[in-house]
Amino acid sequence: MTQSTLTPSTSTAEIQAMDAAHHIHPFSNSGALNRLGSRVITRSEGVYVWDSEGNKILDGMAGLWCVNMGYGRQELIDAATRQLGELPFYNTFFQTTHTPAVDLAALIASVTPGDLNHVFFANSGSEAIDTIIRTTRQYWQIQGKPYKHILISRENAY
Repeated sequence: MTQSTLTPSTSTAEIQAMDAAHHIHPFSNSGALNRLGSRVITRSEGVYVWDSEGNKILDGMAGLWCVNMGYGRQELIDAATRQLGELPFYNTFFQTTHTPAVDLAALIASVTPGDLNHVFFANSGSEAIDTIIRTTRQYWQIQGKPYKHILISRENAY
């Protein structure tokens, strides 16, 4: 892996030029974005982020819905550091498990109502959708209705 060419003194314009040259953004008109230049986010704290021009911005979308506990929380950093040192990741495919998955599944099951006792963890939306399709098809196979395989979705849905 090569060393990054970006440094703390790299200008916003230089970062924007590299971004335009190498980075494809989702849900964006690349031509228009590249002419305007991306907003360059440089740091975060709590519920705020700062851009390379020093503007403090309330992150109302929580980093696109995945930083809903805020940025820079030391107790989360400490927990992540401990876990990264022990087992940063392992899948639960192929008849395997690990204690973080077991602990979290049990915790979630303990606070869900009724007989909602099982949890499925996915690494992405596509994995979640793929799994629910496979699970639903298997359910109908077991019920003796393999012909129930038609999926209904919105146009342009995930």
